[in-house]
Amino acid sequence: MRTPQKKQQDWYSGKKKRHTLKLQLLIHPVTTQILCVTMGRGATHDLRLLRESKTPIHPDTELLADASYQGIQHQHANTRTSKKISKHHPLTDDQQISNRHLARVRLSVEHVIRRLKVFRILKETYRHRRRRFHLRVDLIAALYNRIAIQT
Repeated sequence: MRTPQKKQQDWYSGKKKRHTLKLQLLIHPVTTQILCVTMGRGATHDLRLLRESKTPIHPDTELLADASYQGIQHQHANTRTSKKISKHHPLTDDQQISNRHLARVRLSVEHVIRRLKVFRILKETYRHRRRRFHLRVDLIAALYNRIAIQT
């Protein structure tokens, strides 16, 4: 008979060797406004977190995602992700050019993430209750959106 697992083990990441939280942001690439914030366990895969969040995305909306979202094309047809390189299948010149173009477009999104990390609660170890983390992130996103509108 197995012993019951503690609730803490749900949040433990074997990769990071600590309890982790994961944030997922949907950001408009032109206005750089944060459209949606989703939180999950740190050990959850990015694509799985997106599917479990059930965030409604209009079919005409083009999603620009990083390489961790490979396979999202089955769920949302209008998606562009960078191509991964493997040891036995190097990237072609066209794929490299496509990856560079996508990285240039996604640069504004990476700048938003950098600006959010000014708030130390997102940058460093979170030492408070997990229950309130999502509320605090929503407040930080609202502050960022307010600042982005004013500038």
